[in-house]
This record gives sequence, structure tokens and C-alpha cells, in this order.
Amino acid sequence: MYQIEEPKYFILLIAIPLLWLAYFVMRFWQNKKQKQFADSHLLDKIVVEKSKFKPFIKLLLISLSLLFLIVGLTNPKMGTKLEKVKRRGVDIVFAVDVSKSMDAEDVAPSRLEKAKRLVSKIIDNLGSDRIGIIAYAGEAYPLLPITTDYAAGKIFLQNMNSNLVSSQGTAIDDAIDLANTYFDDEDINKILVILSDGEDHSEKAVEKAKEAAKNGITIFSVGIGTKKGAPIPIKKNGNLYGYKKDKTGQTVITHLNDKTLREIAKVTNGKFIDGNNAKNVVNFISDALKKMDKKEFETTKFSEYKDQFQWFLLAGLFFLVLYILVLERETQWLRKLNLFNELEK
Repeated sequence: MYQIEEPKYFILLIAIPLLWLAYFVMRFWQNKKQKQFADSHLLDKIVVEKSKFKPFIKLLLISLSLLFLIVGLTNPKMGTKLEKVKRRGVDIVFAVDVSKSMDAEDVAPSRLEKAKRLVSKIIDNLGSDRIGIIAYAGEAYPLLPITTDYAAGKIFLQNMNSNLVSSQGTAIDDAIDLANTYFDDEDINKILVILSDGEDHSEKAVEKAKEAAKNGITIFSVGIGTKKGAPIPIKKNGNLYGYKKDKTGQTVITHLNDKTLREIAKVTNGKFIDGNNAKNVVNFISDALKKMDKKEFETTKFSEYKDQFQWFLLAGLFFLVLYILVLERETQWLRKLNLFNELEK
């Protein structure tokens, strides 16, 4: 495990491509001026010791030097000591609907983006609880197993989109089934938070919720979308190309269907929550978790990190010394070998 203490210095890396750009612009200008002075054959005779490839070697060396020196400035740290830490919490799995209907924009910026932001805000309010993430549409797929790594959870959330699952539908039953496999501790409180518009759901969802209740899982369902509904946009590279149409050519309007979402929450002694008010969702789930018994469990983490900047600075200085030592004129012994018949006989 590693840490970057001063990531702000990475901005200095822009100096490297700028250096290369300046080099090639300068070479172009030099070649143009030299051609105005004399042809290339005559120049080779006038400037006999100037190397054609060493300026590029020097550019490469100074670039490597800058790269290592800048990375050294960020002060990378490496974890050197693992220790066990006792935590108290519950296990929470988030099942996020990524079907195409979640691209509807009746809630800003879209249903799916709203769901992702809700999960992120809930995570921000957690203490020592463990989280897991599932994405589902026509099928359910595991994205993040049970973990205390909240940062990893947010990375997976950012990359979540409606193209993640190819088969369409709203397989809440599959999501509940998959969530059952996430909970690996019988004695800990198990929470499943389902975020969906409830459209095109499987009829098996309520039966699966009843089975989950027997396994001690409480479901909080969060409805994303409005009863009025909205069309499903078709986008490519962020550009709108139109809206999804049915077989008759009519624009499809997707609505929030909270009936099933309410039922699956009810049979597990959970609750349905209107997802349009982010503050209410976060507060309700946070309050519900505070009232639950939390089990003590052990996790491991790096407790000591050692600075590694010195190795990068050393490498940077090494390439800088090489840059200084390499001269732009030809190496005499190499020139005498006449490997490419440069010398006339």
C-alpha cells in the first residue's frame, strides 16, 4: 500500500511534454535556417563533430530527470507495517439499478447520477461499517465485495453507467440473491439498500425479499424518479441523438413504479424512501444505522508509512548528471568505427 503526500506537484509534469514540444520546434527552426545557409551535404563537412542523435539522447535524459524529481516532490510513501484494528459496525450492500430507464432526466442530472450521489453521501456518513456494491439491470453483477475501503467504493460508483450490464430489465430478485452471498457473518446486522425506479421488474422480487428476511437482511428501497415520468435519452459521447421509441414509433415514457419497492421493504421490516429528497434519504438511513446493534470485528490496515522520495530524487539526480556528461559532439572512437559508412574513403 502506498500514499502520495503532496499530489499537487503532479501538475509540474506538464513541463515534460512542453519541453519535447520546444525541442522539436527548435529543431525544425534550426533545420530551416541551416538549409538557407548551405545544403546538408556541405554542412556535414563543415560541422564534422556534431552528433545527430545525441541532442535527442540529452532530451530523453533531462525528461527522465524531471520525471523522477517531480515524483520525488510528491513524497510517495510505502506502507511498512500491518496491524489489526477493531471496529464496530454493520454490513451494508448497495444495489444500484443501471437499466436504461435510469438515464431518464426527470430528476437532475439523471436518475442514475442521482442514485450514485445518494450512495456517495450515505458512505460519507458511515463510521466503521462495511460496504459492498452491486449493479443490476436484466442481471446482477458484483462490483465491490464487502470492505471498509470507502475510497474504492466511490471509485466504482464514478465508473457506473447504464452500459455496465448488457441485458436490460430490472432484476431486483437477482440483486437480492447476489446480496445474500455478500453477507459472510451471521451475527452482524445486514442491510441491503436498493436504489431503483422500479420499472420492468421481475415478479419474483417480493418472494426473494421474503427469503432475505429469513436470513436476517433488512431492505431499504429508495425510489428514484417521478410518477409523471420522462423519456429515455439516447446519448453517445455525451451528445443527445434522440429518445427511445417503442415498436410503433412512439416515444417511451418511463415512470417511477414504487409498488414493488414498497413491498420488498415491507416484508423485511425495512422502509421505502422517496429518493428525490437526498437529505431525507441520508438522514433516515444514518438514523436507522445508529439504532442498530453493531458488532465488533477486526480489519487490517497499514499503520506505518515510510517516505520513499529519496529514491526518486536519487534517480533524478543520476539522469541529470548523465545529461551534463553527455556532450552534443560525436564520440570519437565510435565515429572511427564508421558503422554506417559516414566517412568517405
